[in-house]
Amino acid sequence: MSRKDKNIKEKKYSFFSHKECEYFPCHKTNDPDNFNCLFCYCPLYALGDRCGGNFRYTDRGVKDCTNCTLPHKRENYDYVTGKYSEIKELVMNQRTKE
Repeated sequence: MSRKDKNIKEKKYSFFSHKECEYFPCHKTNDPDNFNCLFCYCPLYALGDRCGGNFRYTDRGVKDCTNCTLPHKRENYDYVTGKYSEIKELVMNQRTKE
């Protein structure tokens, strides 16, 4: 069975909940048992408005992800890792500009 064929709850590598963390949960949630801390610092932040999450830009132009739980939902692991190619592209484009 391939990784993609497994049910998300069977993918033990795709979920980690650190309930002992002094910041847990870092976003409001009604479901702390399914709050995924694997992506503690969101790897999608750099994608700006292409991340797919519930964010806003402040008056100073800073991306505010306070209301976003996209990377913290167990079922979104494949979505987050599926965006890695876009992050790689951003890095490669930045390197060619240097």
